[in-house]
Amino acid sequence: MNLKQLEAFVRVAETKSFSLTAKQLYLTQPTVSAHIASLEKELNTCLLVRNTKGVALSESGKELYAYAEQILELERKIRERFGLSGTGGGSVLRVAASTVPAQYLLPDIMAAFLKKYPDEKIKALESDSAGVVEMIRTHKADIGFTGTVIERGNCIYLPFYQDELVLITPAEGRFLSYMEQGEDISGWMGKEPFIMREEGSGTRKEAERILSGRGISLTEFNVAAVVENPETVKRSVENGVGISILSRLTAEEEVRAGKLLAFPLEETGGKRSINLVYDAGYPSLPAADKFVEIVKQLYL
Repeated sequence: MNLKQLEAFVRVAETKSFSLTAKQLYLTQPTVSAHIASLEKELNTCLLVRNTKGVALSESGKELYAYAEQILELERKIRERFGLSGTGGGSVLRVAASTVPAQYLLPDIMAAFLKKYPDEKIKALESDSAGVVEMIRTHKADIGFTGTVIERGNCIYLPFYQDELVLITPAEGRFLSYMEQGEDISGWMGKEPFIMREEGSGTRKEAERILSGRGISLTEFNVAAVVENPETVKRSVENGVGISILSRLTAEEEVRAGKLLAFPLEETGGKRSINLVYDAGYPSLPAADKFVEIVKQLYL
């Protein structure tokens, strides 16, 4: 097998069309078909299933696709590392970030990076922390940002920003009284309806860790809703749906405006690090190295 065959296979798998793949690769449709047929013959298996809806991967095809995608990505990195990309400009750096860093830190980092390296290009991908780590591990992203550490593969974490998790409530009624009287949140937070972040959220994972240190388990809470987006969480808290735990960075504007109250989770604050993550066992792009340096210049 060769790279041309693998590239044709991957494109067909993604476009579900031999004709569209031929156009994208500047080949004839019979050539694309010949590449796929050669792979199937060499591997002695059916890779693609033709049906009335187009083309779908067989079980063997799904397995090969995972390998082929990594091989082509590695070839791209080699070419770009040695200046053979032939694109006439910078590489496309794929940056994956969990919700908080994606919305509140990444825009400033990208602005500084592109100001210094205007020929580079960035593709920003947003997911929860678990999703970001999976993209790094499977090489679907070059650099990642997470709100927690999830040990997977060769992932290396570089803490660069100190964040704080706080309990947020409506700025009214009994909550104002709790704040004025300095009441310990342990005595009342478990009695309130609670808005939980999604399972893969770094905020949720870190909140569980911090509260566990105080002998509090999130499983004991009266969960009113599970919400992915922190903006939705804030609006829901303002409207009295329940209380929640969020990054102070996320809630800062509403707290200053008097719409929300922020209670510390610990006497010293519910501290957690925002991390830059990458795969130490995989070759990095020159653009990725430059991006890391920008992060260090801004925050370290």
